Amino acid sequence: MAKSAPKGVLTITTRNYSSWSLRGWLICRMAGVAFSERILAADDPNARAELLHLSPSFLVPKLEYDGMEVWDVLAIAEFLNEIKPESHLYPADMATRAHCRAISGEMHQGFVNLRSALPMNFKGHFPNFKIWAGVQGDIERIVSIWRGCLRAYGGPFLFGAAPTVADAMYAPVCSRFATYDVRLDQDVAAYRDHILAWAPMQEWAKAAQAEPEELEELDVEF
Repeated sequence: MAKSAPKGVLTITTRNYSSWSLRGWLICRMAGVAFSERILAADDPNARAELLHLSPSFLVPKLEYDGMEVWDVLAIAEFLNEIKPESHLYPADMATRAHCRAISGEMHQGFVNLRSALPMNFKGHFPNFKIWAGVQGDIERIVSIWRGCLRAYGGPFLFGAAPTVADAMYAPVCSRFATYDVRLDQDVAAYRDHILAWAPMQEWAKAAQAEPEELEELDVEF
């Protein structure tokens, strides 16, 4: 009997540079939906807008599922949470769920200095990278969020034993911290390393390493 085609199609861009594509892909994987991937070429207008403007508001990633179209990472997360509640993308407890949504939203809308100065780059490694004051403020806030969650919920993920949308939202930051050798205390470094060793992240990183040559325009400090 022939296998049925996946219900979903997720449009993404480059794996090496696109943090929003990574977030959407992780959320789809966590939800357990069947989906194929459509990869936009780097010269596609939507792809370049997403990469160079570092904005979550363009149509990448976009999930087409069972005749519906959903774009924006958090909209995809809420949609999948509705159709796949058994995947537990958010914590079960209402107060904890609200906390998860709050820090996910903070990542979605904030940390512009960090996004601009430390672009995601799985292929790169830049030891002794200069961290400017504005970026340091973003790093300190993220570390505070991570430390608070790990202490409150016990780790190893931000909200306990299983990953949630919040881990998908902060996963590209873990990659950035490794790429630019951002110094972290042991507790938050352990979280970073746990996310980088997480099987879906390993799968994404391997595919990023296999991508064609880097795009020179993107391989710079924004």
